[in-house]
Amino acid sequence: MNLIDTHTHLYLPHFKDDIDRVIQNAADNRVEKLLLPNIDLNSTGPMLELCKQFPLQCFPMLGLHPTSVKNDYKDQLRKLESIAGTEKFIAIGETGMDAYWDTTYLREQEDSFITQLEWAKKMDLPVVIHSRNTLDRILTILKSQAGNGLRGVFHAFSGSIEQLAEISKLGFKIGIGGVVTYKKANLADVVKAADLENILLETDSPYLTPVPFRGKRNESAYLIHVASRIAEIKNISVEEVAGVTTSNAYELFNLSS
Repeated sequence: MNLIDTHTHLYLPHFKDDIDRVIQNAADNRVEKLLLPNIDLNSTGPMLELCKQFPLQCFPMLGLHPTSVKNDYKDQLRKLESIAGTEKFIAIGETGMDAYWDTTYLREQEDSFITQLEWAKKMDLPVVIHSRNTLDRILTILKSQAGNGLRGVFHAFSGSIEQLAEISKLGFKIGIGGVVTYKKANLADVVKAADLENILLETDSPYLTPVPFRGKRNESAYLIHVASRIAEIKNISVEEVAGVTTSNAYELFNLSS
């Protein structure tokens, strides 16, 4: 039984003192591959360095996170795009929109998101979407941009069953992480309604730590608790959850065995 953490920020300073142990701990808990979404231009170096250090485990994405979109976003996008030809990336992301913390740059976020959707189509890569408090707007944008192989995943999905149906029609998947283990979360009904073929597992390490480690730093080894909770909700074995979601990740991100 192998798992893939499709969204983990292991290159952040949170892991600088024990990254070797964190990577080994993931392997010991059957998490075989670790997919790393980018944040901005400054995070690209540490992310690529970690992938060079652990080439069999870590795989990089290229993107500008919506909360990193400021006045200089066009310059950041130009520089990030120039890196695309120098390294192999498995996806465009983490991109999208975020209206939770600050709405000052929402127009710029939308422009940045659309630019990165164009990258995804041009490079024939999946896109990893952050959609906090902006899911309906993002769905509208995706419908206008659909075609040319556009595909991907809604990271940390927190929408409704109705929004799930729209996402599935567009050929996108949903990323489910530690939030599904929280008692007050409303994800159980959505997970129950979702086809397992449309689900990816993720941790969003070092954030969104699952029960029973909630309150501590998250890491990829804890992915089994997400898989176990999904199995419980859907009344199937954790082995089935692992098998199907791992296959989903291999297919979407075009990973090699």
